[in-house]
Amino acid sequence: MEASAIVLIVIGLAFLLLVVMAAVRMAKKRPTLPSPDAQREIERPTEPEPEPEPEPEPEPEPGPAPARKPAPKPAKGAPEAPAPAPVPEEKKVLVVPVPAPKPLGAGLERTRREGFIARLVDVFRGGAALDDAVVAQAEEALLTADIGVKTAAALVEALRTEFRPAGGEIGPAVLRFLEARVLEMLAHLPHGMQALDDVPQRPAVIMVVGVNGTGKTTNVAKMAHLYKQKGRKVILAAGDTYRAAGADQLAIWGDRVGVPVVVGQPNQDPAAVIFDAAKRAKDEAFDLLIADTAGRLHTNVNLVDELKKIHRVIGKAVPGAPHEVLLMLDATMGQNAVKQADVFRQAVDVTGIALAKLDGTAKGGVVLSIARDMQLPIRFVGIGEAVDDLRPFDAREFASALFAAE
Repeated sequence: MEASAIVLIVIGLAFLLLVVMAAVRMAKKRPTLPSPDAQREIERPTEPEPEPEPEPEPEPEPGPAPARKPAPKPAKGAPEAPAPAPVPEEKKVLVVPVPAPKPLGAGLERTRREGFIARLVDVFRGGAALDDAVVAQAEEALLTADIGVKTAAALVEALRTEFRPAGGEIGPAVLRFLEARVLEMLAHLPHGMQALDDVPQRPAVIMVVGVNGTGKTTNVAKMAHLYKQKGRKVILAAGDTYRAAGADQLAIWGDRVGVPVVVGQPNQDPAAVIFDAAKRAKDEAFDLLIADTAGRLHTNVNLVDELKKIHRVIGKAVPGAPHEVLLMLDATMGQNAVKQADVFRQAVDVTGIALAKLDGTAKGGVVLSIARDMQLPIRFVGIGEAVDDLRPFDAREFASALFAAE
């Protein structure tokens, strides 16, 4: 075969191959018709997909409150609407716990445990007979106490001649016997707080005397508190003008107990201050004037003269006054308090005793010495620092508390 024929055959085969390849490519591009089931599936309507929920929008920040429009004014002649009734505010009540007043026995505790009562208990402890030796020991215990020699001798004599034991332990029986005798010694005097209702002309006047350091000024205010609780209209006179801050102290206590105080100038004549207080008490219809006085001057002579002058001036301001002269004594001083009383009795006619600081001493027996030997009634006793710790004296309560069993 010739070479030209071979070339023509190759060219023909290549052309045929190109035609076949073109047909295959065209067949791939032509779309394939679906089957009848697929046709029906395509024609079925599809459910739309749920749209996504929109995200919540952020809340707007609160802006300033709109200003209130003023209410329209009513027309002239139109009746005004009644104003709303005010809502009453609930009142707050301040509750302050107030401690109960101390019993008198609390002020005599040291006397029972450390004073002559404790020594008497030791003498009669465990004994069944009252012989001369036991009586001698009891006499020593009483004579060395602060009840005074005369009072001690009278109790020992009564123990020798009148006591009759009833059997059993003798100690408790002796204490009951002595309690009865002490009550007899105190019973004949008008002890306790005086009402002062029978004065012919108001105000009633109490003049308080005593040396500095006895608690005189403080107890004047406590006394005013007692009378105020009884319904009296009370005024105080700060007559201790020679003591630094003495008038200021009484003024502070007066505010504390709700009682007015007449205060003068430092080193002013005490009689002048008390005269002004008496004039005010009369003008303003007070029921009671309590006058504090000086407690220390250069000598006892000066003090006595000053107290005499104050006594006279009070009598001029209020006829018949003072209606009570109260001597303030310190129970811790024992028999020295009795000696102080003699000085003041030289100056004025003392009518009663107020015994302070009874709770701070084992010398409570001085009450017996003052009442029996000096024949002066006990008006008040102080058994603590609180305003209610100044108590009117009661003889039966005192005797019972003095010999109370521990």
